[in-house]
Amino acid sequence: MSPLNSRYSWGGDEHLVVQLDEAMSLEVNFEAMAMARLLQSQKLPGVIDVCPANASLMVRFDPDVIAPAALEDAVRQVEREVGDAPSLTLRTRIVEVPVWYDDPFTNETGARFRDRHQRPEGNDLEFAAIENGLPSVQAFIDRHSGSPWITSMVGFVAGLPFLFQMVPQERQLEVPKYLRPRTDTPALTVGYGGCFSCIYSVRGAGGYQMFGVTPVPIFDPARKLPDFADFMVFFRPGDIVKFRPIDGDEYERIKQDVEAGEFRYRQSPVSFSLHDFLAGPDAYNATLLEALHGH
Repeated sequence: MSPLNSRYSWGGDEHLVVQLDEAMSLEVNFEAMAMARLLQSQKLPGVIDVCPANASLMVRFDPDVIAPAALEDAVRQVEREVGDAPSLTLRTRIVEVPVWYDDPFTNETGARFRDRHQRPEGNDLEFAAIENGLPSVQAFIDRHSGSPWITSMVGFVAGLPFLFQMVPQERQLEVPKYLRPRTDTPALTVGYGGCFSCIYSVRGAGGYQMFGVTPVPIFDPARKLPDFADFMVFFRPGDIVKFRPIDGDEYERIKQDVEAGEFRYRQSPVSFSLHDFLAGPDAYNATLLEALHGH
């Protein structure tokens, strides 16, 4: 865990922000999630919500119920407990997300906005392959879909997950965002910016590179599908995601299942140990994928 050099600041009268580090890393993100879960488990009177982010967390509270100084003392104690733990384990789940890579919808959208892109010729996938020194689009797709990703935070727009690749840093894919944001992005686009992948929950503006689309919703205000029975947002911080490439025919079949209310995500509960992952990422990822495929 990181040393206790975090920065505590206040957002108005109702928010405490804890910045754990200036840079995103799996270790710091894991610390933010561990702190958030421990704080939530304490059910402190006056604490309304705890939101972990990439390298920070924010606590919303009622100052009429808990004094700011008392809240800060409690959160600092939580940080010490997490920092002193020899290893941390996160009870979470691994989820499969089908993706139609190099699809006509994102390609058509990307073609309309090439004047905002670093490489006007070609499409976003071709640009991503070149940026990462890979020989082909398929090689990039294989890298993008070959390893799991952890949901480092959820937000920006309703239900949008930020996904961080679970591989050693020197093997992480990196792709810059568009030079200027688009005014349109298809709903359920799988995007990429910097070191983060994401899934656009709704249609709208965006600046991430577009690699494909998924046929499955991640934000369902009507809660029509069984996977949304508890909440309209599917992803939670700490969820582990495995992308699975599909073709256009399977995309249409899954969409029909979604429209009929019959689709269920393939998922499995897992216990994720940061210590064991860091000791051997590839072997540990293989055990995670076995849990998914065996479910």
